Amino acid sequence: MSKALFLDRDGTLILDKHYLADPAGVELIPGVASALGRARALGYRLFILTNQSGIGRGLYTLDAVHRCNARMDELLGLPRPIWDGICIAPEAPDQPSRYRKPSPAYIQEMIALHRLDPAQCWMIGDRESDLDAGLNALINTAAVCTGKHDGTAWAALGRPGLMVFPSFVEFVATLR
Repeated sequence: MSKALFLDRDGTLILDKHYLADPAGVELIPGVASALGRARALGYRLFILTNQSGIGRGLYTLDAVHRCNARMDELLGLPRPIWDGICIAPEAPDQPSRYRKPSPAYIQEMIALHRLDPAQCWMIGDRESDLDAGLNALINTAAVCTGKHDGTAWAALGRPGLMVFPSFVEFVATLR
């Protein structure tokens, strides 16, 4: 069975620009490209799971998200394909959704489809909903401090055993 990383996009891989719709605004968090390359070299499959409620709120289109993702891939400069899968949840929080985090549905489907070992899978993100998606899917979770919360804010949430890293780069440095 394979191992995998399920990654939030905004605040984990790229700077969170709050309703990012313009590819010119995509900025990688420093070190992300090399960290993704290292994770791949260690045998991890890579998936993105991103809530994009701006679509459901009518602020931008799914095509705008695809253009931003393409710009992110261009900036990463890694061999293609970079991702084993990308799930974009376009719904606003009050709309019915199958994949919007904290739903574990996408993670569970990819675990089954790719015969992944849940014990060797991680959900990494900068928001509680990211971690809850991983916990709901019964996989490991890690929080990063490059988005919504810093270390103090994560500590204030009072989640016992929560693994917190300054960034995705530091998380990947712990992988074997």
